[in-house]
Parts: sequence; C-alpha cells; structure tokens
Amino acid sequence: MQEPDLVTGDAVVLELQLARSASRAIAYGIDILVQVASLLLVGIAFAVTGIPDDAALVITIITVVQLLTLIGYPAICETLTRGRTLGKAACGLRAVREDGGPIRMRQALVRALAGAFVDFGPFGLWGVIGFLTSLSSAKGKRVGDYLAGTVVVRDRAPETYTPTLSMPPVLASWAAQLDLSNLPDTLALSARQFLGRYEELDPVSRERLGHQLAAEIAQRIGAPAPPHTPSWAYLTAVLAERQARDYARVRPVPPALPVPGAAPPALPSVPTAEPADPPPFTPPR
Repeated sequence: MQEPDLVTGDAVVLELQLARSASRAIAYGIDILVQVASLLLVGIAFAVTGIPDDAALVITIITVVQLLTLIGYPAICETLTRGRTLGKAACGLRAVREDGGPIRMRQALVRALAGAFVDFGPFGLWGVIGFLTSLSSAKGKRVGDYLAGTVVVRDRAPETYTPTLSMPPVLASWAAQLDLSNLPDTLALSARQFLGRYEELDPVSRERLGHQLAAEIAQRIGAPAPPHTPSWAYLTAVLAERQARDYARVRPVPPALPVPGAAPPALPSVPTAEPADPPPFTPPR
C-alpha cells in the first residue's frame, strides 16, 4: 500500500516519509529505558541520602518525579528539539504538525499527557489503545497525535529533488518588468512545489492546479500571463525572476567602469507586436 501524502493548506503535497510502526516502537523502547534509568537514579539518591520520615513528603516527591519522568521528559525534549526525544533522535524520527511544520510546547504537552494516560498508560490498558490506534490510522497516528494534530515522520529521509528554475527565454524581458513585492513566500513555495511534481500529477489535476496558482499569483502581482503562455511557464518565469532578484540582493554585481573614448552601449530593442505563432515552451521535467 502506498503511504498517504501530507498536504498543506495550499493543497501542495509535502515530501515527508511517515515513520513505520517498527521504528516508532524501537524509539519508544529507548525512551522507556531512559525513563527507567532516571527513576533508578532517583531511587539510588534516596538510598544514599536517606528516606525522610514524613510520609506525605515522600509521596509528594515520588509523584513529582513520576510526572517529570513520564510527562516532563517527552514534553520538554520535543519542545526544545522541535519534535525529538532521545529515542526518536536515535531512530531518525521527528514529530511534526500535520502541515509539516515544527511542533511547539502545546503540541508536545498534549502528546506527552495522552501518551502517559491514554496511549501507554492505565486508561489505554498500558499500550493496547496506542498500538491499535496506530495500526488503524493511515498515517500511523496514536491518540496523542490526533489530539495534538501531529504525525511522526522520518527525519533522515533522503533529500528530495528541487527543480532548477530556468527562465523561459521568450518571457525574460517581460518578467524583468514585474513588480513582485506583493508575492507572499507561501504562495511562491506552493508554485515551486507544483513545478517540482509536475510530471507526477494527473494531467487534469495538473492543469487545474496550475491555472489556480497562476490566477492567484497574477492577482497578487497585477500581471496576467502573456498570450499563448502555459500556466507552468508563467509560474516558472515569475519564480525565476524572483529568485534572480533575491540572489542579486545578496550578491550585487558591481557596475562596470566606463572606458574613456568608448561609445555608449546600445539599448536593447523592444518588440512592438506579439509573435504570430505561439512561443515554443518545454514543460518542466
């Protein structure tokens, strides 16, 4: 069975590999060993320093230590490392939000509470609920993942191919005059991911999504596509020009010094009419 994809709010598929049940079980086993070792260290400290005579104080200390071990350890680790405990780090896993973003304290705390009391605690019959929920979920989500809106993915997945944005020559002069200041990063990222998966998409869905992204970008920058221009070529020209301007801001090219006695450079000619035939375009690969 093919793994389900993670989709953002912009209807863009993310290149994230979901963690398998076996690797998650190994990671959880490592975390259990860390927690047991922490409890043993506390027990050894009690044995060395001596147990207080106050029974209420002993119960309070034991309760606090258990809460810190069962809830504080995963919540603090996943908050500080953006979704990783020692077990997940050893197995190359990470908990992320459903849109692929890093989790925060709220999600980490919800995952820890649900894990301690429902998924792997007494209310979950010590792991039965978490195991069955994870098996029945297409994304391997346990109760804590459902409540926090998270999934566990492979953090050591191979790097995905990022398409090289090459400006279509027939659109270079047109793109140079665009005002891209109102183009948001999220919309530009959606267009880039669309171009990266162009050959993998169904032709009908590809055409629909391409027109939708082109229309949104045209509304933002106030420049529709020139006549006879496919939506993917329009998106490529806009993103390539945006990328070139960003690169120029980081590494500006110093102006060339004029040569004494040399004639001034000729201005490029501007076409006055559209070509009779549609310009040649090569789809992205």
